[in-house]
Amino acid sequence: MIKVSVVGAKGRMGSHVVDAVNGANDMELALTLDAGDDLTLITPDNTDVVVEFTVPSVSLGNVLALIAQGVDVVVGTTGWNDEKLAQVRQAIAEGPKPETQKVFIAPNFAISAVLADYFAAKAAKYFESAEVIELHHPTKVDAPSGTAIHTAQAIGAARKAAGLGDMPDATETDGGSRGQVIDGVHVHAVRLRGLNAHEEILLGNAGEQLTIRADSFDRGSFMPGVLLATRKLATDAPAGLTIGLDQFLDL
Repeated sequence: MIKVSVVGAKGRMGSHVVDAVNGANDMELALTLDAGDDLTLITPDNTDVVVEFTVPSVSLGNVLALIAQGVDVVVGTTGWNDEKLAQVRQAIAEGPKPETQKVFIAPNFAISAVLADYFAAKAAKYFESAEVIELHHPTKVDAPSGTAIHTAQAIGAARKAAGLGDMPDATETDGGSRGQVIDGVHVHAVRLRGLNAHEEILLGNAGEQLTIRADSFDRGSFMPGVLLATRKLATDAPAGLTIGLDQFLDL
């Protein structure tokens, strides 16, 4: 049995993780911690894998503390950037088990979103233009979403590898309406009551358009990916920092 502790257990996502772990026949729930609880309660003696689902403002500190405890961590909180990731890598190198420590961070745990991201990167080199639209509920605290950032980075890398130049865009002044530019890709964020988590990738050539869309209508859609990542960290995932659920899928 994989002993799983959940940090952020009372949150919107964390509560779903608790239910998913309780419903898995190869896992048992160890500890459930939330804001203000002592993370040093989580140790390798009582926990195989920690699932951390909190908010961007505290997630880095939580992950660094858990690394210091010597436990492996699956991170679902978004809001990561290169600077924060560098701190995680440094903490692993300086932690109690640098040769075996595992940390996994996923921009998105929905299989549909991971595949959409993968397909977009494969298609990007064939199209002159590409833009990303992400749509979420209005209580989401970060924008654009980590998934959209990851998608734009993947598109940008694919275009660069293919030797493509800048995308056509005659806009002179936009007042911010053209969205954030990430690796040359415009990313637009929508926050609307009634939505959950959605992403649309638009790719265009003269006379044609490809639309790739992923929709998560319920937070339960993320749980198969969370359990997959947890199982991988408990078994054969590589040591160090791994980013993206695509690393654990046979793509």
